[in-house]
Amino acid sequence: MTQTPRRNFLQKSAVTALAVTAATHTLTAAPPKDEPEIIGHGDYRYRVIRDWAQISALRTPLLNCHEMVQDKSGRLFMIGNHTDNNILVFDKSGKLLDAWGTIFPGGHGLSLMDEGDEEFLLITDGGWTLDRNGKSIRNNGRVTKMSLDGRILFDIGHPQTIGIYNAGDPFCPTETTVGPNGDIYVADGYGKDYVIQYNSNGEYIRHWGGHNNEDPNMNLKNAHGVALDTRDPNQPLIVCTSRSECCFKYFTLDGQYVKTVSLPNMRVCRPVIDDQNLYAGVCWSQPRSGGSPWAGHTGFMTIMEGDQVVSN
Repeated sequence: MTQTPRRNFLQKSAVTALAVTAATHTLTAAPPKDEPEIIGHGDYRYRVIRDWAQISALRTPLLNCHEMVQDKSGRLFMIGNHTDNNILVFDKSGKLLDAWGTIFPGGHGLSLMDEGDEEFLLITDGGWTLDRNGKSIRNNGRVTKMSLDGRILFDIGHPQTIGIYNAGDPFCPTETTVGPNGDIYVADGYGKDYVIQYNSNGEYIRHWGGHNNEDPNMNLKNAHGVALDTRDPNQPLIVCTSRSECCFKYFTLDGQYVKTVSLPNMRVCRPVIDDQNLYAGVCWSQPRSGGSPWAGHTGFMTIMEGDQVVSN
């Protein structure tokens, strides 16, 4: 997908895969082949490229691609949970450059750690596999720091080893983000809904969120995504998805509640910050007639200027 001149959307491509999926769900009929397929509103209009990824479904199969990031050289890294190739690497034209990774059956989150002369990947495995009947089986998840060519540097495992979870508590992380000083923030979005803060070496600092807090603003329900918001350079914040509450919640870097931005009926995923904009995939929207929102193809992408939605 590429945007009209105001902004090149692929430059912040962590939500590209979600946007392409949303486009196929929200457009009811494709235009004639000689006309471009355009989605969005106002200054945020995009051309849909349906055959962008130049891959073979047999040689490089995809399954549940949740995330893309772009390194300094312009390469796009996509994570999925197909263990033939957890990581696919593309150039901006969609040409496949590399594919690797077979150890993340619950591959879900992908973030970049910029350490000056070198970049690294933080891979989040939600800790699930599929049985022979395609049923999801929950196990313990992990966060892995890796080089861009797939070398493992360290794992962050189950928090029971540091005493903040009890034995048997689920740990199913969905996302990470990196603070200005290199601290790692892990969102346990399919587990206990905590945001867990570690230093750059994976050593525990603190955690917050979860359920049943005295201040309900501190509660998180399906803490699916987390990001560093640097739009105010004087006060960088951690913004976390509370997907079941259809909102984003903002915290200081040490976990103090700041504000909630409500997005009625939007089951939002990870926020992605670009300049003064926030982009987010909406996994599904709540049907008016009730029932299970995930039963229909109701996903799309939302774009915000500040705290205001400007395009869906």
